[in-house]
Amino acid sequence: MSTAKRDFHEGVVYQIYIKSFYDTDGDGAGDLPGITSRLDYLDRLGVDYLWLTPFYPSPQRDNGYDVADYCAVDSNYGTMDDFDELVAAASDRGMGIMLDMVLCHTSTQHEWFQRALAGDERFRRYYILRDGRGSTGAGDPGEPPTNWKCLFGESAWEWEPRLGKWYLHLHDVSQPDLDWTNPEVRERLADVVRFWKARGVAGFRFDVVNLISKPEVFVDDIEGLGRRMFADGPHVHEYLKELVERTDIGDMVTVGEMAATTLENCVRYTRPSEHELSMTFSFHHLKVDYKDGRKWELMPADIGRLRDILHTWQEGMQAGGGWNALFWDNHDQPRAITRFGGREAVGERGGSWEKVGKMLAVCDHLMQGTPYIYQGDELGMTNPGYTSIEQFDDVESLSYYNIMLDAGKTVEEALHVVNERSRDNCRTPMQWTAGERAGFTTGIPWLTVPASAEKVNADAEVGVEGSMFEFYRALVRLRHEDAVVSRGAVHFLGAGATADKVIAFERTLGEERLVVVCSFDEGRCTVSTDGLALEGYARLLGNYDDEPVCDGGVLALRPYEAVVYRR
Repeated sequence: MSTAKRDFHEGVVYQIYIKSFYDTDGDGAGDLPGITSRLDYLDRLGVDYLWLTPFYPSPQRDNGYDVADYCAVDSNYGTMDDFDELVAAASDRGMGIMLDMVLCHTSTQHEWFQRALAGDERFRRYYILRDGRGSTGAGDPGEPPTNWKCLFGESAWEWEPRLGKWYLHLHDVSQPDLDWTNPEVRERLADVVRFWKARGVAGFRFDVVNLISKPEVFVDDIEGLGRRMFADGPHVHEYLKELVERTDIGDMVTVGEMAATTLENCVRYTRPSEHELSMTFSFHHLKVDYKDGRKWELMPADIGRLRDILHTWQEGMQAGGGWNALFWDNHDQPRAITRFGGREAVGERGGSWEKVGKMLAVCDHLMQGTPYIYQGDELGMTNPGYTSIEQFDDVESLSYYNIMLDAGKTVEEALHVVNERSRDNCRTPMQWTAGERAGFTTGIPWLTVPASAEKVNADAEVGVEGSMFEFYRALVRLRHEDAVVSRGAVHFLGAGATADKVIAFERTLGEERLVVVCSFDEGRCTVSTDGLALEGYARLLGNYDDEPVCDGGVLALRPYEAVVYRR
């Protein structure tokens, strides 16, 4: 089995969105050999695990998260031999491969669903099928069984005449949900995990895994769109324990993506005595710029709320014995640098682009949990700022663009919202060089390369003192070498110690103590040092060349400043 250098407490994970990482065959999309060819770059960064997004055969309605065959490699990404070579080459460099397991739903093109459509009763029981409300039978669909909405804005139910039923799809209509109440389904999915474990992977990321257990009775959600009705369902912990036991993956690194979850459930998912997962992704901290809680309504990020959420989850998971996955970006989020203010002087030393990127990195990597670097974070990649809806590919973005137009927004207004929220913001090609197509491909890239690639790219940063890449490299090394970062307790410093847009916390282990102060303020601000207890401390690192002025019990922070102090 492939093993990484360190366990997940001391390690750092790097997420690779394969389609956008590196293309070796000129078809405009990344592939498995592209990852292998860039392993030395990742080894230089110092990461321990490589999480690969799905590369399984798929019609690509949702960029591979609509799986048509769990135990094969899509020819667009390479071959099984390419995968085996990648696992071996990564292991030679001390890196382990983590695979994305999409076990909540399949593609409608999967053999199981196709056999259900053909009338095979065994496979009909693999999916969640219901009669419509008000149906008179004899092919009359009636109305959808409940008022639930899928992630992409439409009904979560689709009438299928060949089934004579409505099928549930919590995501795209091409992604029917599997029925985990069926023991045969659970065993077949365990087979999938065992298959990839036998090929030498080091861990797994489980996609929207807290949605696998549906309620005993399906009823309308009178308060929302249905998510609260099926998140963290009645048997989800039972199913996870069973999966871990059947596949013997308890000693591997595992992370669950949790939609609309709770702190209490995430403690339970990750507490070692529960034998479920190593850690969880939760997303509450990335909704602080959702107006009225709605993703497609914009507002400035509420940093006070962000601080409260991080405080609650950091200290709450610690108190319960759980473990966080730490991240700002992934394949479903807009770029955090743009999101939190880094829109000026992109690529220029000293611009808000650089300050925000390094500040976010400090805040993330110094908290308690396992940091995840999404490809391009270490370079400072930003939203592309597309000028036309035709430049977008994401099914969710295109769906909501039309929903916004139908609701009365102008084309300009709807495009502005999509530019701020689209999942394509993080899916643009990796920026390797300043040259044509950013060195990503010799062909036509599947998404337009951002103009920022001229200045923000690996060639311009690797080995360059003060660059974003070298700053990330130093943070990875700090986690590897300093136990107070990887194993220490976390305590957030009270509101009396911080300005409105400042997040401050300490990490402690025995006599060791670090104090982390991060300003999300675009202007200058001051912080009382009363609650920071900095006497006898010196700056360990920061995102300015010199340390902030501290005088008379007041710490004067510059725009987007991050500073770490150590006794």
